[in-house]
Amino acid sequence: MKKVDKNSPIPMYYQIKEIIKEMIDNGELKPKDLIVSERELCQYHGVSRMTVNKAITSLVTEGYLYREQGSGTYVADPKMNYRISGLSGLTEEMVIRRGLKVNTEIISFEEKSPSKSIRVSLELEEGEKVYKIIRLRKVEGVAYALEVSYIPLTLCHDFNINKLENKSLYSVLRTEYGLDMEYANQTIEPIMIDEYEGKLLGIKENSLALLFIRQTCTSSGKPFEVTRSTYRTDKYKFEITLKK
Repeated sequence: MKKVDKNSPIPMYYQIKEIIKEMIDNGELKPKDLIVSERELCQYHGVSRMTVNKAITSLVTEGYLYREQGSGTYVADPKMNYRISGLSGLTEEMVIRRGLKVNTEIISFEEKSPSKSIRVSLELEEGEKVYKIIRLRKVEGVAYALEVSYIPLTLCHDFNINKLENKSLYSVLRTEYGLDMEYANQTIEPIMIDEYEGKLLGIKENSLALLFIRQTCTSSGKPFEVTRSTYRTDKYKFEITLKK
């Protein structure tokens, strides 16, 4: 392991953080490896416990490490890339392209009056209702995303929870109701998750997450779905291809 340069203008906690990240990137530290204790890191680098703790906490927050009470700090599994370059959903991206097992747990399925922002996004008249579907998405048994979808009742009157059993939402909307997505408008923003979301996703309240809000439209420009997807930042990183 490299040592910090005490003559460098770069903060020592940041140097320690970068040294550990480099060891992970180079394969010197592998997923599930137990890293040396904070006390040992203090002695090795000749720095305070506060400095080491700050470096380790930052790496935990960023998803490079994870702590187990009474056991120690371990190297986390590498984050999964999710390429943002088309209209594919999580099921298509993970199952068809990567061969991974995706499970969907339907938390709730209800008819309700939408908020004003959802009504505007779906171009609905006041009084029109939507299906609100909350789903927990898991990849290889681990919760990765929480999705809340809104779909107008007028576009699929007999939609029900049974039709989503082991199926992609988009495939059901396409095959059952002829709603084929042509394009989508999407925003991405960082958020702090609340207690309920944290419980479902298996992470602490106020953890950093990424919120994707997608408005999906048909070829005629008619919006037929709005989904708010909350992704764990410790499990996911997003890849975007930019072309000239």
